[in-house]
This record gives sequence, C-alpha cells and structure tokens, in this order.
Amino acid sequence: MDATLRPKPGEYRNPILQGFFPDPSVTRVGEDYYLVTSTFSYFPGIPVFHSRDLVNWTQIGNAIDRPDQLDFKKLGLSRGVFAPTIQAKDGLFYILNTCVDCGGNFTITAKNPAGPWSDPTWLPDLDGGIDPSLFFDEDGRIWILNNGPPEGTPQYQGHRAIWIQEFDLKTLKSFGPRTLLVNGGVDISKKPVWIEGPHIFKKDGWYYLSCAEGGTAEGHSQVLLRSRSVTGPFVPNPANPVLTQRGLPADRADPITSAGHAQLVETQKGDWWATFLAVRPYAGDFYTIGRETFLLPVTWKDGWPQITAPGQTIPYLHARPALPKGAKPAVPTNGAFTVRDEFAGATLPPYWMMARNPRSNWYALQGGALRLTARAEGLGDNANPSFLARRQQHRSATAETLVRFTPEKDGDRAGLSVFQNDDYWFFVGIKQVGGKALVTLDQREGPKAPAAGKTLGTAPVAAGVPLRLRITVQDNRYSFAYAEAKAGTPRWQPLGSVQTDTLTTRTAGGFVGSVFGVFAGRD
Repeated sequence: MDATLRPKPGEYRNPILQGFFPDPSVTRVGEDYYLVTSTFSYFPGIPVFHSRDLVNWTQIGNAIDRPDQLDFKKLGLSRGVFAPTIQAKDGLFYILNTCVDCGGNFTITAKNPAGPWSDPTWLPDLDGGIDPSLFFDEDGRIWILNNGPPEGTPQYQGHRAIWIQEFDLKTLKSFGPRTLLVNGGVDISKKPVWIEGPHIFKKDGWYYLSCAEGGTAEGHSQVLLRSRSVTGPFVPNPANPVLTQRGLPADRADPITSAGHAQLVETQKGDWWATFLAVRPYAGDFYTIGRETFLLPVTWKDGWPQITAPGQTIPYLHARPALPKGAKPAVPTNGAFTVRDEFAGATLPPYWMMARNPRSNWYALQGGALRLTARAEGLGDNANPSFLARRQQHRSATAETLVRFTPEKDGDRAGLSVFQNDDYWFFVGIKQVGGKALVTLDQREGPKAPAAGKTLGTAPVAAGVPLRLRITVQDNRYSFAYAEAKAGTPRWQPLGSVQTDTLTTRTAGGFVGSVFGVFAGRD
C-alpha cells in the first residue's frame, strides 16, 4: 500500500508521521505548528517537528539532546519519556513530560522550539502520575493537569483519575489544592481503564477536557467532557467516544486500529483538527513499525467535537486542511520514499537514535563515513551499545549499508540490525568465529535467549573486504543478504529468511517500534 496509495491534488495521506512516533502533542503559535512524540529510553529523546499546514512536518531538533538532562540508566526501552506535551506562552515554549523510573514528572523550556531546551524542573506534587499538561486560562491563571491514582484504594486494575492544580510559570511549581476532575473515566460503573493524556481547551464559554481512555491497544479511544468551571464538575459527552476504531469488523481491508491519545488544535482560520496515534497491523493486532501519528478534522455538533463517527474507519486519504501548503520536508515522513545518508555533515541528522544515554564518545563522522568503536556492550545487554538507528517506517522496507571492518579476535562484529528491543532483534554482519572472518546472521528471540543471540547462518568472507549488507522486511518476513562491495551492480547472496512475529509489540511487549541500525561490538 505504501507505493500504490497516492493522494490526489488537495489530499493528504495518513499517517502523517510513519513509524514509531506515538503520543503526539500539537500546538499552534501564530501560523506555525509544533509537534512532539514519545521516545521512551531512546536518546536523543522527544523529537520536535514544525509545520505550516499540519501535513508536511520537518524535524527541527530533539528536546532531550544532552546526556545529563535525563538518565535512562539500564531501563527497558519502553520506560523513560512517556507522552510529552508541547505548549507556548509569551514567547516561551514548554514541554511537560514524565520520565518513568528515571525521575518522575518534569517540565523543560526553550525560547526556540528547535532548542536548546533547559534542564528539567521536577514536579513533585505529581508523583505517582503521568501525562502532565498545562492550561492557560483567559483570566491569567495557569493550571496543570495529569493522570494520577484515584482517591483511596483503586477499585480495579487500570482505575486511574485526572487531577488539576494551579501552576506558577515563574517558579515552574504547582501550588494550592489538587482537585479531582475525572474518577476512572466517563462512566465508572463500567470500570473504564487508563484515563490519561488530559488536555483542557476553552471554546464558547465551555472548558473541554479531552482524555484518552481504554488503554493503548485495540480498545483505545478518545473521550470528551465539559464544564463551565476549569475545576469542574465535568459532564461527559453523550456521544463518547469521539475517536475509536474498536468494535469494527476485524476482517476489514488494510485496517487502522488502536486509535486514541488525541490532541485538538484550532487553526488560525478557525477550523479544528486533531493529531492522534494509531497503528497499521499486518494481521490481527500484529505490527512491527510502532504506533504512528495520524491527522483528522474535528467537526462540531450540539456543542461537542467529533473526530470519527460511530463505525467510521480512519481514512488513509483525506482533504487537506484549508491552510497554505507547506514546503515538503527534505526527509520525508509520509508515503513511499527512500532516504540515503552519506554522513557528510558535522553532526548526525536528528532522526538518528541510540539506546539510552551515551557514557562515552563511541562514534564519529569522518570522511563521509560513520565510524563506530566496537565495545563490549551488546544489543541484548540493556545498555548503550555502539548502535545507531533510525525508525522502520514502512511495512515493506529495505535497509542497506556498506561496512568496512576487520575483526581482531573472536566475537568482534559489525553490521546491520533490525531491532525491536534488547530481547528481540536480528543482526547481519561480519564476525570473527574460530579465528575466521564470517558473514553471519544472528537472532535474539526473547529474554530467556542468550544476550548475544544465536547464529542462524554463516558464509565465509575474506578478512578486510568491504561488504554490502541488506535487510528486507515484508510484514513479518525478514530476508538477509550480503554482497562484496565491488564496482557495478551488487551480486547479492542470500544468507537467510525468517517469518516471525517476534518483532511485534504484541510479542515483544512495550510501546516502541522496530528500528534499523548499524552496530559494532566485541566480547
């Protein structure tokens, strides 16, 4: 579908950010739109995007781009920074976030959303909660919202609540009483789970509270409540949920599922749109590319917003917002595309990531090449290996690289990986085994498997000869090949092909999507 579905003039294509870009938060400043998403324990973290038309997005930086801002330690890749929100007031930008298992709730600020962003200011009043966001009221008062535990003992698994408290922009501290806005969800008698991601906006004298509900899997949804007072009581929309794909036929063609975690934004022309996350499974609830960012218009009826009507499927193609068409980004984020990195600049492009914070300088850009220092930290060690990656953004995708590597002892290795998390990955590359250089295909398929994985296939290669490496993915089919780096068309030699669901979120767990990356290691 990536190659065959093409927008007509006046249309855009969903998702607007393909691949692992979950929990989008969007804000408008004049005619400019800014968007951030979750990155969990990847570094740099919290990508910042800019757009003028809500369709074409360019990454302008990462909010967490210094190792000393946050410490992801040896956390699992699905811990770390969850669900950021971005907002602006009087020329200053704010990102609020939760560093799960690494400090709690915090805010950072910047005069320029491209950075640099400040060190975190921690928000201890929100301990035990997640998903903080700000609301700037017309009377000048500032409020902070978050998901937190309910009053008393939770009545069931997933019983959470939404809280509000005043906030001081000068000290970046909350103060005054904390007020409960939502207990459990829109109807606690039905035991709703995981009310989260709260945002408040004001329209026509009403305070609207927008929240995700139902968890981030196929039961995900977005619900709305409103009140005449910012501290409630809030009354649920009788037509909730305003966005969901649950309950639709499981056998529908090319389904989009798990939609929710929306944020509404009003354009400078008075139209309303929503960004939200959803997924494109290749079968059932199986997907490898992660939760992606989608865009749909918001309609208003009887004083309530609606994103999808009951039973409506999320369209892949839709009419564009009535905004001047923005410039296409130099690095595409949508549709069928190819990106080639020559590493000719002084710094890595902002979409390259590593697992957790770096503790040393183990990579460099030299002479149009990316040079990695092979270290003992491996892909399965819950550490910061010599591994640099970018997101897999298509269900049908190919990653290629050229590696120049001469191993010195057994266990030395360098090559290409498709990586879901520390427990689930493939590696194809040059490795010394028994004193000989081989091209090898390794796999780790679970936390009980050896951290270095097992070898699925090998072939002899001449030591010191540059090799081209290729990984081809078609849904859950992974094919691996190599070729000597000679002039002319590469003569690819297959090394193995595996059909497996182990790189899916459903099997591997967590919240991240697969990435392609280059890796160098040694025993």
